[in-house]
This record gives sequence, structure tokens and C-alpha cells, in this order.
Amino acid sequence: MNQFAWGATAMACFVAGLFFLKFWLRSRERLFLIFAAAFWVFCLHWVGLALVDVAAENRPFFYLLRFAAFALIILGVVDKNRSPERP
Repeated sequence: MNQFAWGATAMACFVAGLFFLKFWLRSRERLFLIFAAAFWVFCLHWVGLALVDVAAENRPFFYLLRFAAFALIILGVVDKNRSPERP
């Protein structure tokens, strides 16, 4: 049952990344591109958890993927707030 839930979560993250990519194509704001990349990293995280043995869930690699995704989100927000172009 865990694999099904992780697969569904991976699909949701992939679709969220596609939405952010669509927003980036319309507006060309870097924030949306960075968010799309972050959600695709989350997707890789959930696919990785679904493909390995449950006992291997505590491997640091999966935490590094999750950390990278959150770091991308923080980077995108900081980049957006520091950009000189403000409407």
C-alpha cells in the first residue's frame, strides 16, 4: 500500500511541476521555474522511496533529495525578493 501512496504523491508532485512550468512559460519569472524544479526533485524522492525496500527508507540520499527540494524553494523565494524589478 505504501508504494501506491508514494506513486500517487510522486504523480502529484510531477503535475505540480508541470503547472509551475506552464506559469513560467507565460510569465518568464524565475520563481516558477525554480518551483517546478523543486517539485520534480520531490517527485524523484517519492519515486525513489517507492522503488527501494522499505527498510532502506532511512538512507541519507532520500533526505538529501528532500533537502535539495526545500533549498530550491527557499532559493526561489529569496531570489524573487531580491530582484530589482518590483511592480
